[in-house]
Amino acid sequence: MEKEIYLAAGCFWGAEHFLRQIDGVLSTQVGFANGNIPNPSYEQVYTDTTGYAETVHVRYDPTRVSLLFLLRMYFKAIDPTSLNRQGNDHGTRYRTGIYYTSPHDLPFIRFALDEEATHHSKPLCVEVEPLSNFYPAEEYHQNYLINNPDGYCHLPVQLFDYARNNRDLDTAHKTEQYQLLLRQIDALCQGETDTLAIRANTCALLHETFHFWWTGYYRVENNELLLGPFQGPVACMHIPFGAGVCGTAWKEKRTLLVPDVEQFPGHIACSAASRSEIVVPVRADGTIVAVLDIDSQHLATFDHCDSYWLEQIATR
Repeated sequence: MEKEIYLAAGCFWGAEHFLRQIDGVLSTQVGFANGNIPNPSYEQVYTDTTGYAETVHVRYDPTRVSLLFLLRMYFKAIDPTSLNRQGNDHGTRYRTGIYYTSPHDLPFIRFALDEEATHHSKPLCVEVEPLSNFYPAEEYHQNYLINNPDGYCHLPVQLFDYARNNRDLDTAHKTEQYQLLLRQIDALCQGETDTLAIRANTCALLHETFHFWWTGYYRVENNELLLGPFQGPVACMHIPFGAGVCGTAWKEKRTLLVPDVEQFPGHIACSAASRSEIVVPVRADGTIVAVLDIDSQHLATFDHCDSYWLEQIATR
């Protein structure tokens, strides 16, 4: 599985070198993002008239490193309260920015920004926008500090060591747990054909492994979702098509990740203790027949790592 994010962090030579040290980052490429002319050269961008920001395109494996972890590391490499300046480099091309290609990443970006803002007395100046365009920089800019070890960098060398030595252990551990869980589900359900029994034991295994607040299925019946096997406190028994997180996941036919349920329009509060949620459609012959719904008492519990593995479980 591969995801991507575009991060502007001042001069892209040092920013790329920092980000490429993070375990789970698959590749990096420096370039220019969100400007107003096609295919700009470095010399054109340097004039600060093209609207472009020096940016690093980051491809990463979300089963090894989460977007939240990447953004928390990113904030360690910038002064997020500085407008159009990082270190000794100044100009709009050196502004900080987070540019996303999937709107489903935006709630996590906002969560990370809100979290970072609590560490500062001044407002953040980090631009957040959908990616409108990106052009790779000239070849001599790529992997600049690898090819030029003594080249200019506004970041301290110690920061590169920090990136190398700080692995996203939570995501790595979660992946190991899901891998073991899949083997347990396959072994437990081998030869079993009763869907209800399989879902009941799947709920129990997920609940025991991760100690979620609520773990269960809602099955599709006519034009609503009806409560199926679950583990946890008493829950809503009927959810209309398109209502709440569960009904929306059914309607939009996709997994929904909600880091803060209070920010989800039309959220159905079966329990005030629920803070974040993930809902995964369950399909049979291409048709959604149920959804797997999991709630947590904590914010931002679920990410793309969970969606990847829970989608594997939903096929059982």
